[in-house]
Amino acid sequence: MKRIALLGMPNTGKSTLFNRLSGASARVGNWPGITVDLMSAKILMGGHIAELIDLPGLYDLHGYSDDEQVVRHFLSNNNVDLVMIVANSAQIDRQLSLALQIRALGLPSMLLLNMSDEAKRAGITIDTEAMSAKLNMPVVQISAKYGDRCPDALKTASAVLSKTKADVTAERISEQLQQDSNIEAEMEAIVQETVQMPKQLGDDLTNRIDKVLLHPWLGLPIFFAAMYVLFQFIFNAGKPLQDGIAWLLALLRTSALDPLLSNTPAWLNGLLLDGVYNGIGTVAAFIPIIVLFFLIMTMVEDSGYLSRAAFLVDALMAKMGLDGRGFVMVLMGFGCNVPALMGTRVMRSKNMRLLTMLVIPLSLCSARLQVFLFMTATLFTASQAPLVLFALYLVSFITIFITAMLFKGQYQNNEPFILELPPYRFPTARQIWLRGWQEVRYFISRASKFITIGVILVWALTHFPMDVAPASSATYAGKIGDWFSVALSPIGIDSQLAIALIFGFVAKEIVIGALAVIYGLQGDALMHMMAQKLDWVQGMSFMLFTLIYTPCLSTIITLKNEAKSWMFAGLSIVWSLGLAWIVSFVFYQTARWLGF
Repeated sequence: MKRIALLGMPNTGKSTLFNRLSGASARVGNWPGITVDLMSAKILMGGHIAELIDLPGLYDLHGYSDDEQVVRHFLSNNNVDLVMIVANSAQIDRQLSLALQIRALGLPSMLLLNMSDEAKRAGITIDTEAMSAKLNMPVVQISAKYGDRCPDALKTASAVLSKTKADVTAERISEQLQQDSNIEAEMEAIVQETVQMPKQLGDDLTNRIDKVLLHPWLGLPIFFAAMYVLFQFIFNAGKPLQDGIAWLLALLRTSALDPLLSNTPAWLNGLLLDGVYNGIGTVAAFIPIIVLFFLIMTMVEDSGYLSRAAFLVDALMAKMGLDGRGFVMVLMGFGCNVPALMGTRVMRSKNMRLLTMLVIPLSLCSARLQVFLFMTATLFTASQAPLVLFALYLVSFITIFITAMLFKGQYQNNEPFILELPPYRFPTARQIWLRGWQEVRYFISRASKFITIGVILVWALTHFPMDVAPASSATYAGKIGDWFSVALSPIGIDSQLAIALIFGFVAKEIVIGALAVIYGLQGDALMHMMAQKLDWVQGMSFMLFTLIYTPCLSTIITLKNEAKSWMFAGLSIVWSLGLAWIVSFVFYQTARWLGF
């Protein structure tokens, strides 16, 4: 099987082309010599079955960023039959250097001049035949967004694959590093002879929009307002869908599964329904919001707006060891930590990415929000509840800033923040669907098995030994809760609340359900019981601890997968637990000392 590497600078539409060629068949896999997962897909190309690998975007093959090292290691450790180099037609005057570097390695290559529609609007014309002769490789001008001339590109690629391949080695790359001094001059000469550009390039619409969105005073407030509206839409639109799935799952259980398993032993019935089925239901409940989240954020990202948001806050974030992209990922974490962690793949520096992944789990995600809405409605008046929620969001940002400041020395980053501000674009429906589906499928395949396993373990802890009442202090979970209460009692959390926190380790949404099981009540009756049992200081301490303590199981697994390190995931667990205890302890003891 032939192997094709897709390579290009950031914001050239490389991922759009990959999605166009691969459809919904892409998968994530490991490759020799590298430490990150890469997207790949099997495609039919003429008479060849080829594997297309989407390599990270990079500016220079011989740079020292993580992405550039990944590309070098991939080319050094894998036989590549063809390199498809993607460049932005509208910026070809500064993007030919990558093609010249790949050509110098002796690899079979072709150049795809993407975004031909934008180049045409800008008045740029390119003589692809002349450029092909100068580069000694096929050159095809395409639009991956609309599919223009993509079949021609595949036909040309098939012809290149029929030729003898050339292998590249790490030694060859190292040697070539010393021979790039003339690339700048050659690139300038090729552009001068093959490209015609208008005297003045510009996108009037983009410039007019940027005057408002990048305004030094109004830019950030507009961004916060826009993101607030988007998140409100995601969760308001997702809630009915989430309720609908919950209703369907409940209907399936009562009408089909309960009767079907009614004659099975009690332990098996509980395991299959309360463990496995509820585990799958937990994942299913995430799906509507996850789908909407990815679809909406795909539109925002592809529009070019997130790049501008990163630019706006970069100076502030730099003081904490982060950059503008880290701020955007933190905001995404307020929706769900999992896609936010996955979104850090766009970062070029490994240290920057690790520091960002360390702070993202401290974002007040929608799962925690459900717990806080319940607790604030139970313990505070209608006028007090919004202020309490605002305070929790404020604490979330403060813990993020503290963590970044404390750990920035360990994850130092000296790489400058390089950011290309693309023109505003509106992605096609096909782009939105394919990118969203890939991320959703990846989330489901990874999260489902771990959350299901976690829920089964929690069920076992709350149902064994079998001769005691479920979820009581006599169960294993109850004994663990008693053990934890020694550490949690100084912050106002008793053994029963500790059991709920154990459930929250799997998924924070389970906390409220755990309280219902523990107290044997639900709805208004449960709220009334909680209001009698807890005062506002205990309730606030419990919410602060829930806000900061150990991320959910899905987030932990994602941390491990993205960082390729259980040690890093362990650091996140230990730090968040310790920080949660300290914050809750200071609040609880101070409030009691003041007489509350």
